[in-house]
Amino acid sequence: MCGIFGFVNGTESTFDGTKFKNLVQTLGRKSESRGKDSSGLFAWCADEAAIYKGPLPISRLLKEASVNQLLNEVGESGQGGALGHARLVTNGSQLNSNNNQPVQVGGVIGVHNGIITNVEALWKEFPELQRNFDIDTEVLFAIIDLFIRRDGFTVEKAIVAALQKIEGTAAIAVVVPRRHQMVLATNNGSLYYAIIDGGHLVFASERRILLESLRALGDHSEVVTIEALTQRSFDLSSLEHWRFPGEAEAKKETGSLVDSGCRSVETIEVNPDDTQQSAVIDLNQIHLSDGASQEAKQLLYPIEAIKNLRRCSKCVLPETFPFISFDQNGVCNYCAKSSSNPVVESDLNIFDVVQPYRSAGREPDVLIPLSGGRDSIYTLHVAKEELGLNPITFTYDWGMVTDLARRNVARACGELGVENIIVAADLRKKRENIRKNVTAWLKKPALGMIPLFMAGDKYFFYHAHKIKRNLGIDLEIWGVNRLENTDFKTGFSGISPRFDKKRIYSLAISDQIKLFSYVGFNFLASPGYINNSMGDSLGSFFSRFFTPKDHYVHLFDHLKWDEALVEDTIINQYGWEVAVDTPSTWRIGDGTASFYNYIYTLVAGFSENDTFRSNQIRQGTMARDDALRLIYEENVPRYNSIKWYLSIINMDYESTIKRINEIPRLY
Repeated sequence: MCGIFGFVNGTESTFDGTKFKNLVQTLGRKSESRGKDSSGLFAWCADEAAIYKGPLPISRLLKEASVNQLLNEVGESGQGGALGHARLVTNGSQLNSNNNQPVQVGGVIGVHNGIITNVEALWKEFPELQRNFDIDTEVLFAIIDLFIRRDGFTVEKAIVAALQKIEGTAAIAVVVPRRHQMVLATNNGSLYYAIIDGGHLVFASERRILLESLRALGDHSEVVTIEALTQRSFDLSSLEHWRFPGEAEAKKETGSLVDSGCRSVETIEVNPDDTQQSAVIDLNQIHLSDGASQEAKQLLYPIEAIKNLRRCSKCVLPETFPFISFDQNGVCNYCAKSSSNPVVESDLNIFDVVQPYRSAGREPDVLIPLSGGRDSIYTLHVAKEELGLNPITFTYDWGMVTDLARRNVARACGELGVENIIVAADLRKKRENIRKNVTAWLKKPALGMIPLFMAGDKYFFYHAHKIKRNLGIDLEIWGVNRLENTDFKTGFSGISPRFDKKRIYSLAISDQIKLFSYVGFNFLASPGYINNSMGDSLGSFFSRFFTPKDHYVHLFDHLKWDEALVEDTIINQYGWEVAVDTPSTWRIGDGTASFYNYIYTLVAGFSENDTFRSNQIRQGTMARDDALRLIYEENVPRYNSIKWYLSIINMDYESTIKRINEIPRLY
């Protein structure tokens, strides 16, 4: 879930100091798109080696005077190299420098992109290892070091054995000084390298990052993909390299960076004065903290009043639903006007849909946008295992992708050996934008303005299209499900439902004008909305509605959605992790959903769960009595998720919930 990159000088260096430093800085800047929470750099040459790391973006770290000095020494000497890391925090607070990368464990120094999901089990399996940090990378490197020291494994065999132990994803660059060796390895194919200028090694987490960095130098060397479950080993002096497994393992003389004149590696913390970041919070652990039970009691759920609402006699939509009406039989207009089968748009078989896009070999032929939710993970499964495609996945992390979702993405991609491209926004700015909009909303609550809380995530569509274009992929398959249609979100802003729309998120031009008018009125009513987030929200709107939708497929327009099958597949085949604060598997990867659904349920008496179950009734896959039972269970306030959300956007829990509880209700 991060960006790793590096450069190693060959024996016959043709790089001058400036060229070397420019390449490392370019690689760093471009890798920053994968994570801005923290960063680090390990650089070495004949005279010096050091690790610099801290809670700041890699672009800022590379501007530090001490880092620049070391990079100059490496470049001027023509020896050594550098490994870099741009981090998107998944576990282990970035505010503790020990949890940032590069990581040194025993005789192993390296960087890791990915998430290891069975960390606790691994520490128990190897009790002889001492745990010092919270970061998952430590256990992987500790096991590699153990296999080399204790069992006499070669570096390659140690890495193979260690990767077989982990669950999740790993793309690593490891330097073992005493073997005078560096290894690039991955279990999901998310690593690329090139040999340039007659013998220099350069690598990165993404093909695009590597290609663009090389082109900035005017270099057009071939970029090589390190396929899942393979390695490339490099001698640090000659850069002689070999593939493992697949080629005879080379026997290298034992050497050391220290033996060649390098001092022991020093770790130097870089702490900017202006850091305002928050520590990572594990959603599934929040209820175990002090005071959690008392905070949870502040969440209201007036279930008896909600049960007394008049509801459609066919589905479960209540009388408070925007633009709802009932006929003489008590059937609502949403049931009367909706298609009897709202799921399958076309009779065209999904196999026929994807057939023209298949690649002849192993080249990627489809992009799967991956949120970490159940439908996107199942879509990846179908694309890879049932359709036989060669997918690359993409995740846009805008600050509200939960740690739970990140782990589930890692589980699926690691199991399937599929690359996951991350585009990480500036999470601090995104969360600050959300905080400002929530604060403005609380001053003058209007249910139609709630979607503004989620505006920042719509860049997902823009980046997906851009990545598809950069990779030369035509096909894009989304796990969008028509059962998720929620007309009430725009309904509360005065827009009546359209039952003939082709895409569940489409909005007619006339309705877009109405929406802008409604938003403008509320901006005037609560001037706090006029803040730095406006440009982000507007750009997000355009990304959603104007990003080209060519070769754009919704899986469940062609494949009937089966909740039991989806859950069985993702949980039993991929070890998908559920949330502890809800019986539902829906929306648990979205950090915002629990918050806005609490507001909708308390104020209007229903939430997204009501619309989802009602759509299942119309589809013919759920009985009304079962739907009623489920919505009453699923609409119970989710304390863990609400607490996570308010903590991550830096809002006071007690005062926020108190203000929401004071909002007049529609029933």
